Amino acid sequence: MKNTRTTAIRLAALAALSLGALGAQAQDKPAELKFAHWLPATHPLAKLGFEPWAKSVEAASKGSIKVMLFPAQQLGKAADHYDMARDGIAQMTWVNPGYQAGRFPLIAAGELPFLLGKPGPASAALDQWYRKYSGAEMKDVKFCFAHVHVGTFHSRNPITEPGQLKGMKIRSANGTVAQTMSLLGATNVQVSAPEARDAIQKGLADAITFPWGSILSFGIDKAVKYHTDMRFYASDFVWVMNKPWYDGLAAGQKKVIDDHCNNEWAGKVGAAWGDDEDSGREKLEKTAGHTLVKLTPAQMDNWKKAVQPIYADWLKAASATGVNGQAALDELRKELSARGGAN
Repeated sequence: MKNTRTTAIRLAALAALSLGALGAQAQDKPAELKFAHWLPATHPLAKLGFEPWAKSVEAASKGSIKVMLFPAQQLGKAADHYDMARDGIAQMTWVNPGYQAGRFPLIAAGELPFLLGKPGPASAALDQWYRKYSGAEMKDVKFCFAHVHVGTFHSRNPITEPGQLKGMKIRSANGTVAQTMSLLGATNVQVSAPEARDAIQKGLADAITFPWGSILSFGIDKAVKYHTDMRFYASDFVWVMNKPWYDGLAAGQKKVIDDHCNNEWAGKVGAAWGDDEDSGREKLEKTAGHTLVKLTPAQMDNWKKAVQPIYADWLKAASATGVNGQAALDELRKELSARGGAN
């Protein structure tokens, strides 16, 4: 009888401890996540990526993580968003690494011309590939995931040959595109996406490298009429988080974030936004006053040959970090091919 009573007391004590642990888990300290980006609040990525992600995090954390979105450069300029996450100005930010050319040389592989194709599979491939390098290259922050958009030239006059770029003023989407424009004799106009329309309307730029749909969402269709029908370039984007904020979360909250900072979400966001951007091509084709500029196979070959030195530049920059550049590029190509994201 005594043993039975002792066992019962122990079981009751264990049950009380378990209930206490469950109660603590259920009462995780509320955490506020300021998520800053530089797109308009009405931009398709805001509706297809940022907002669904935020709602999913809040639901999975049972409301203990509250996500507040700060669009349109409210907390800082587009080029500053990586440092804003590092410094805790925001707990999470959406970053174009190419806005600070040379700072993140490895992920710039995703910007190489004519490398990436359909944005959804390409996003999943780039994200999976970059996870091997993100810890070293973006050590100031917690890397969440990467995705891309793919775009082309949109201009005042039709562009069909690389030789036409000589002497033109072109707004480049990122550092690698800027390198490519310099190689081909163009003058770079370095402005962020929100400032691009103004640059063209004021005559500061003759053309812009941009994805299809954002030409419409940023109102740039009022300033350009010709759209070269090719997948010329890609831009990388990363979602990064303030490390001290993440480290201060409860275990269950960290798991929620980890479950939303994975390759599945990279592909999901990449596909949702990428498909929407690609739909802009058909919309522009059907819009009066706009022309899709078709290229012959010979013209495409001319473009691909003209940009080859950019690949050599990337290999050199990657190797300078201690990475085998050729092996890394081969790995990325293999990942893109396996997932259907190659150009």
